[in-house]
Amino acid sequence: MDSVEEDFPRGGTVKKAIESKIARRVEVDNLFQSNEKEESKKRKWGSKDDGKKVKKQKTIERGEDGLALNAPTKCVEILHIKNLKEGMLLLGCVKEVYDFEVSVGLPCGLQGFLSIRNICDSYTKLLTEQLDSVDTEDICALPQLFSPGMMLRCVIAKLDVAKGGTTSIKLSINPKLVNKALTSNTLKVGMVLSGCVESHEDHGCLVDIGIKGTKAFLPKKTAKDKQNNSDELKVGQYVTCQLKEVKNDGRLLRLAFNPSVIGQTCAESQGWNLTNLLPGLLVKATIRKVTKHGLLMNFLSSFSGQVDCLHMEKEMTSSYTEGSTVVARVLYIEPSTRLVGLSLRGYIVQPETRINTFPVGGDRIGEVVEDCRITSMYHMSGAMLELPDKTLAFVHKNNLKEPNEQPNENRVRAIPKHTCRIIDFSPMDQIHFATLRKSVIKKPFFRYNDLRVGQIVEGTVSVMLKHGMIVNVSSHIRGLVPHTHLSDIVLKNPEKKYAEGMKVRCRVLSVDVDNKKLVLTRKKALIESSLPLFLSYEDARIGSVSHGYIVCVKNFGCIVRFYNGVKGLVPVNELSSEVILNPEEVFFVGQVFKAKVLQCDPEKEKMLLSFKATVMDTEEAKAQFDCEVGKRLEARVLKKSANGLEVSILPDEVPAILPTVHLSDLMSNCPMLWEALQEGDTISNLVCFLQNKRKITVTKKPSVIWSLEEGVAAKDFSEITVGMQMIGWVKNIMAYGIFVEFPYGLVGLAPKSAIADIFITDITTAFQLGQTVIAKVTNLDEEKKRFLVTLKISEVTVPEGSVQSRLMHAVQERRAVTEMIALKDTRDLYQQLAALTVGQRLKLVVDTAKDGDGASFKSDDLLGATIQATKHHVMGIQLTPGQKVNAVVLYVDILSSTVHVSLLSKLVSKKKKLTEESQHSAILQHIEKDLAVISVEGTAHLTIIQTRSHLNEIIQSDTGKLRAGMYLAIEVVEPTCEQLQGLPLVSWKRTLPKRQRTVSENQVDSDTGYPFGEILQGKVRSVKPTNIQVTLEDGSTGYVHVSEVMETAEVLQGSFPTASVKVGSVLTCRVIGGREASSNSVLSISHPRCKYTVPELTLIPSKLDEKIELTSVTPQEKLSSYKVGEEITCFVSKFYPERKSLEVTCDPSVSGTVELLAMITDPKDSSHPEKLYKLGQAVKAKVVEVSLKLQRLLLSLTGSHELEAGSITLGMVTSMLPHLGLAVKLPFGNMGSVAITDLADAYKPNPLAAFKKDQLLRFYLLSSENDKWHLSLRPSRLNPQQAKPPKDIEVSSVNDLQDGQLIRGYVKSVSEQGVFIRLSNSIIGRAELQQSSKYFVNNHTILKNHLPANSLLTTKIIRIDRKEKLVDLSLLTEDTGKPDVLPESLSLPLRLLGEEKRKHDLEKKRKRSLSESEENKKVSKASKKKKKTNVEDGDSGVEVYFREEEDQGDKGTKSDAGNVSISLGPSRLQVQAGFSWDLGLSSLKPATANKHADSSDGEDQEESSKPQKKSKQELEREKKVAEKALVQRELELMDPQLQPKDAAAFERLLLASPNSSLLWLQYMAQHLQATQIEQARAVAERALKTISFREEQEKLNVWVALLNLENMYGTQESLKKVFERALQFCEPIPVYQQLADIYAKSDKIKEAENLYKLMVKRFRQNKVVWVSYGTFLLQQGQSDAASALLQRALTSLPSKESVDMITKFAQLEFRYGNTEKGRTMFDKVLTSYPKRTDLWSVFIDLMVKHGSQKEVRAIFDRVIHLSVSIKKIKFFFKRYLEYEKKHGTPQSIQAVKEKAMEFVEGKGIEAAS
Repeated sequence: MDSVEEDFPRGGTVKKAIESKIARRVEVDNLFQSNEKEESKKRKWGSKDDGKKVKKQKTIERGEDGLALNAPTKCVEILHIKNLKEGMLLLGCVKEVYDFEVSVGLPCGLQGFLSIRNICDSYTKLLTEQLDSVDTEDICALPQLFSPGMMLRCVIAKLDVAKGGTTSIKLSINPKLVNKALTSNTLKVGMVLSGCVESHEDHGCLVDIGIKGTKAFLPKKTAKDKQNNSDELKVGQYVTCQLKEVKNDGRLLRLAFNPSVIGQTCAESQGWNLTNLLPGLLVKATIRKVTKHGLLMNFLSSFSGQVDCLHMEKEMTSSYTEGSTVVARVLYIEPSTRLVGLSLRGYIVQPETRINTFPVGGDRIGEVVEDCRITSMYHMSGAMLELPDKTLAFVHKNNLKEPNEQPNENRVRAIPKHTCRIIDFSPMDQIHFATLRKSVIKKPFFRYNDLRVGQIVEGTVSVMLKHGMIVNVSSHIRGLVPHTHLSDIVLKNPEKKYAEGMKVRCRVLSVDVDNKKLVLTRKKALIESSLPLFLSYEDARIGSVSHGYIVCVKNFGCIVRFYNGVKGLVPVNELSSEVILNPEEVFFVGQVFKAKVLQCDPEKEKMLLSFKATVMDTEEAKAQFDCEVGKRLEARVLKKSANGLEVSILPDEVPAILPTVHLSDLMSNCPMLWEALQEGDTISNLVCFLQNKRKITVTKKPSVIWSLEEGVAAKDFSEITVGMQMIGWVKNIMAYGIFVEFPYGLVGLAPKSAIADIFITDITTAFQLGQTVIAKVTNLDEEKKRFLVTLKISEVTVPEGSVQSRLMHAVQERRAVTEMIALKDTRDLYQQLAALTVGQRLKLVVDTAKDGDGASFKSDDLLGATIQATKHHVMGIQLTPGQKVNAVVLYVDILSSTVHVSLLSKLVSKKKKLTEESQHSAILQHIEKDLAVISVEGTAHLTIIQTRSHLNEIIQSDTGKLRAGMYLAIEVVEPTCEQLQGLPLVSWKRTLPKRQRTVSENQVDSDTGYPFGEILQGKVRSVKPTNIQVTLEDGSTGYVHVSEVMETAEVLQGSFPTASVKVGSVLTCRVIGGREASSNSVLSISHPRCKYTVPELTLIPSKLDEKIELTSVTPQEKLSSYKVGEEITCFVSKFYPERKSLEVTCDPSVSGTVELLAMITDPKDSSHPEKLYKLGQAVKAKVVEVSLKLQRLLLSLTGSHELEAGSITLGMVTSMLPHLGLAVKLPFGNMGSVAITDLADAYKPNPLAAFKKDQLLRFYLLSSENDKWHLSLRPSRLNPQQAKPPKDIEVSSVNDLQDGQLIRGYVKSVSEQGVFIRLSNSIIGRAELQQSSKYFVNNHTILKNHLPANSLLTTKIIRIDRKEKLVDLSLLTEDTGKPDVLPESLSLPLRLLGEEKRKHDLEKKRKRSLSESEENKKVSKASKKKKKTNVEDGDSGVEVYFREEEDQGDKGTKSDAGNVSISLGPSRLQVQAGFSWDLGLSSLKPATANKHADSSDGEDQEESSKPQKKSKQELEREKKVAEKALVQRELELMDPQLQPKDAAAFERLLLASPNSSLLWLQYMAQHLQATQIEQARAVAERALKTISFREEQEKLNVWVALLNLENMYGTQESLKKVFERALQFCEPIPVYQQLADIYAKSDKIKEAENLYKLMVKRFRQNKVVWVSYGTFLLQQGQSDAASALLQRALTSLPSKESVDMITKFAQLEFRYGNTEKGRTMFDKVLTSYPKRTDLWSVFIDLMVKHGSQKEVRAIFDRVIHLSVSIKKIKFFFKRYLEYEKKHGTPQSIQAVKEKAMEFVEGKGIEAAS
């Protein structure tokens, strides 16, 4: 803003300039304005182009009214939290002040928080200095700096989003942020500024106003506020002052502090704009427009603002007219939308008034108010609500509805009376905020005030901390459960018991409303305590007893705490009836006890308690309330609770508990009985199963009562024996097992493995809490008194007749529920419903009937009841409303007044007699939770069965559950059972009926359905990708499988056959099978004599010919017809994302599975393979395996069905094996492995680090051995054409190796025999210990420690045993040229040192002193002796060979001086023939010639001289002729002018070089020169088809040429098509780059820019794309756009790429843009990374080219003083000197040399060297 003064000069003479500047400013601001329609919905702004169009129209329309610096809004709405942005300025009011933060009320009901760190820099500095100091008197706490009602100018520092999605507003009043837009040039006398006190001076104080380089002074005499006197102002205190004087160009300011003057000061138009406009300014505004939602204002001559519904004075609403002038205060400024909010409320506008933060009518937050009326509705804002006491409350638009509902203002307005809850009071708006959400209104706890100490609350576990657990009681209330209160005992690992999101019940220990602190307990003894609570000392009367917990254990006793901090002392003598010497050994902190009050003094808050007295009282009470376990009782219901019934045992009125789960053995009957029982009802046949202290628990479970009466229940742990069987119930379900409770309070654990005979994934779904089970004891722990049980059905026995007895009890219980409801409700409907029984016939009238949805009926006798039948029970019956029908009752639900009936003729017909023990088949007709109604086939009898045949039965999958229409085999136990209301009592099994019929109920009747092969007419009802639903002539439904739509030969790959059929068309079809009516799956049996009510149809023309007789084929036969390797047509039916497999179907009854590896060929498709195939798509597949057991095919879509050696396939890494390599899963169920030596062509250390589990890669199949493939990942195998020559060759056998060859390998192991090195998959070489290191190693563990497995080593082959396939290696430095494998730091001795070396030297001296003859004899004898000795010892012979050679060398040197001596170097093996590595192949001679070189040298020369002279002349002539012809031919071929003249010449060349893109492009160019555009296109298309797919670059060249052709001669559409095709076949980035370059070169700037924008979105992680775009922008002169692009690139790319990206853009600035800008960018980078000498070199090169000599010398002077290595500094001195020699003078050259000398003298010897 330094240029504001120049842009807006003062004075009348430059008026026009001001107006022109404002006009230009409007255009700039228009970029941020969207159209009106979008603004009314959301403040999300459109693109720049759209904004410009809209704003131009508005500017024209407002030409007469004048210009505005910000866009006026059409719809006035309040400020929403979604519109807040970081950096937004607001006017706020202090609500509450805490120790470390201030709660600030913001406009429109918003609330923010001001942290102690966001006051000002001086206050933060003061806090930091005092942190380590003991004296903290100088620090002022926040309550001393802020008071409720203070007005603050604040800025949004951060917007945090909590876990629940709520937004937290973090505020700051730091003047540097609030006054960020102000500069010293914009400050004018009279301005009202806000700041914070920075320091105290003699005559006043310095105020921080956040403007750099400006000091603001507040004199003492100007402080007129009594509350904020200058003497009393503290450092960090917020002040609002008026600017009185500006000195030294704004560097010194004088302020005045007079609230009365400041409050009345109106801001003048000069100096204010949208960038520095501040909230709190008082302005004179003109009403531009009055709307029903607020006012649109103009102020400061150029600004537009709005006043929402909350900030208009209600009394003056009628006086607001267009054109009138009012005084308003700025509330907020939205930076993105340039929206200014104003307020007309008197308490904000008027001076010397503090805002009242406490409502006039008192604190009503959390109150639920009924009979409220909506007085006005404000669109996009909310509604104004009038409470019954005429108080107004505002409801935000989000609180008018539930979170998931759609907004509907009309529905809300239509309701005359509303119930609301007041949720907050806004001091800035002086109004309560309320909500109409029922979910919030129904919440029991909204504020901490709503909680009462001792209350039971339910909450959700939020987080586990060290000191306890946080529990969310509601969305606004959180409580702490201290660590000692997590359980009755101290938990070592509480995180195992409590998980995040878990529901828990707690009791409130204390509530601190002021500090919003809530303390809870999870101690079961405290939660379930029925004793009175001590909430205060007045409640603790003498003699009263209550539960408390120990907080302190001392020698003199225990301190026990209750609720609200009430605590007392239990002396040592009252701890127990026994003597306790050390209470700390007996009691622990957190332990819960019952304590009796002995003495209490409420005034002194002292209390004396006793543990001993409570024990004596309990024993007395137990004697009074003794109840025999197992005795039948009768009780009366006293009270109903959520978990059971509180009853009193008659006749003594003894209190007891009857849990809900103990009302019945059948879990579905328990809630029904609980609903039916009411207070005062009498319950008989109860039995007490547990008496614990004063609590008696009774049960009504028939199975438990039977076990108690029969005496099979254990009374104590001592009576439990292994193998004992007991009846109990599920007490608790944990992840590791189920706790089962038995009578007398015994509890056993059934581990997860002992729950069922089948594997259970989720225990919680297998059993229910309270479920009756039969358990068998399997293990006893006598010491801890614990036992294990099993619930497996195979291990427990069921008493005979228990299944029938449980069924009778269940039916009787449901009947009792019906009778109880009928007795209590005397309405005729309930009496009639209670009289109905299963199987009763009724005469009904059809009410409604819908196809496929069943029917509903009505009856005069059952008025008000819902009578209904499902579609299965009206199948084949035509129903019309009003029709009279006969029906049979299936089930009566009296609670919902619903009767389920059936109209099937076989059920309504006359019943046939049943005989005892007769066997029948039955069909399930209706299922109601644990009971089901079945019909006995052929008899019209109905009866009831239980859905579970065993108490412990688990039905885990849907296939195991009973379903309507399922067949059962039954045996009649009793034809007429009185307990079942006359229905037959039967036993049943899950077996199919004996007749071979379908399980579909609809096929039972032989007189209905369609026979196999019948031709029908139908109308298409719906078309799905995999089937077509057809409505037949009689209204029934048939299905056409996708494979039966057209002939298989006509189905094209990738097509969708069902898409050819349209909905509503009439088709001719033929029956080829049927489907189940219940599950809609294809039947497994097809027979010509069967009839189907849901037929499977075909539309294939060849099958519709009546003359052709169709043959039925079973799925097994169809499946067997497929052969492995056969190619078939399939259709995609489903994709399973969890296992990434594709299910396809090729026949109505045959389906197949395609695994991932058989589905794709490119690893890139593995992330989303489902995108390659769509539902119903036709695909060609090869059969891999036919599985008759699984009734399905295994298929492949890759074109192959088996693996072949030498091919490439896709595989998945399953594991990384350090000693072997990779284990790989291959297609078609195969497995393979990749050796470490086959991972790459160039070995790397730690080769397995680059791979991970489940990684998909392409593998080369080497060979197969024992059904396991050997694979390779070498690029030379996968892509031999493009791969570089392998650095480490592939070794397939020993024959590939040669003596003396250097080869790399990986260490396999190290042992006493040597170092074993893996050279390939099958070859392992060995380096003996003496060949491994030059050091003497006496223990192989030294090598083993320094050569871990998979270490990469370079070795030399010293010997190969090809017969035994053994390879001896050397690791010595002289052989490999690599450092020794052992470091020098080990200080190991060298080989041949010490005594052995000394003896060897003495022996040589002795030999030389002997005569020649004696020496020769001794030498020969010694050599033979040594040779013989070594051979006998079994040595390798290496050392011996060395000694022999040495001796021979000595001898040879003396005897024959003319011969060349053999080297005595360290090599062990010598080449026998005279072969030199330096000679060319042409100079090689046969080996036989060298054998006789010494004996007959002269003869050889004579024999060979003659033929060589003759051949030389002839060869010389022939060679010259050949060379001449070759030169001539080369000159012809190298002639650039020599090109093919016609198409025939090109075709001949292309036959020789089909992959040469250069030839193809020349061919295209010849056609273009003749303006043969289409021929050029044809040549390009031929090239793309002809060039091998491996030649990617050659293909890309042709694509680029084709793009150029279309750009020059084609249309935009043809260019787009070529571009899209190129993207499919080439790497996308080069194609994008080439097209962008084509656009740029052809001056299509807009198209190029759009393409670059697309590129940076799609390839944002690619550095090259950003650099290319930046180059383009700078070439077009868009330097600012390039700078913005750099910022985007830095945010998109990884941080490690930032430096490289900045330097790349800096180089571009030097080349195309601003040199000064590039230099600045380099300076910034090198300041941060001064040791990047590579960047310094680039910078120097650029400055030498573009900068002045002065600047270059300055850079050299900087770089030679860097703290980098001396070597690099010397390099820069050299460059400096070269530059001066080229561009400088002798004086400057001498100066550089002097600097170099100074550097050398400073660094000393190190630099000189």
